[in-house]
Order: sequence, then C-alpha cells, then structure tokens
Amino acid sequence: MLSLIVLTPGYQLFQATNNTAALSDVPGNRRGTVSGLLGLSRNIGLIAGASAMGAVFSIAVGTEDFTRATTSAIATGMCLTFLLSCAMMVVAILVAFGWPNTHGKPSPVMKQHPEG
Repeated sequence: MLSLIVLTPGYQLFQATNNTAALSDVPGNRRGTVSGLLGLSRNIGLIAGASAMGAVFSIAVGTEDFTRATTSAIATGMCLTFLLSCAMMVVAILVAFGWPNTHGKPSPVMKQHPEG
C-alpha cells in the first residue's frame, strides 16, 4: 500500500507533463485523436512490457509451476528480470538524450531555447 501512495503522485505528475509536451505542437482540432493515441500506446506498452517481463521471469525460473520452484530459482528470475529492466532504462536514457550524437544536431528532447 505504501508503494501506491508514493508512486501514484509521481506517475500522475509525469503523465500530465509528458502529455502536455507531446500535445504542445498538435493543432487544436487533432488533440483528441493524438491524446487517444497516447493513451492507446501507453496501454499497449504496459501490456507488452508486463507480458515480456513475465516471460523473462518464467524462463529464468525454469519451470511453469512456480509453486514447485526453489527460492533460489525465484530469486534468479527476479534478478534477471530487474537487470533486464535496468538495462532497457539505460538504453532509453541514452537514446532520449541523444548519445552518441553523430549528426551534430541536438536531440529533440533537448530543445534549444533562446536566452533572454
């Protein structure tokens, strides 16, 4: 329960800010469509991610019947699942911030604003 209390406001703040940024360049008559596509892509990502990580966990445990798995097998499954998740986050951060940037252009995430 504590995790829900801590994580929910953070997720809500991220989602509101992310949606605002994504919709900022969309014409007013298209915002409903784009907003719906944002929600759809978020839900597809959640479903695909949960399924993929569940499969990784199941493969790492080595059995389909988790009630018969040893505690070390469960721990190995959890470890591999979270290591893969962390590796994917590192790749996402590198891609988002444009490293390595071989084209000499700034990343779209890091928009250049005139100082003034």
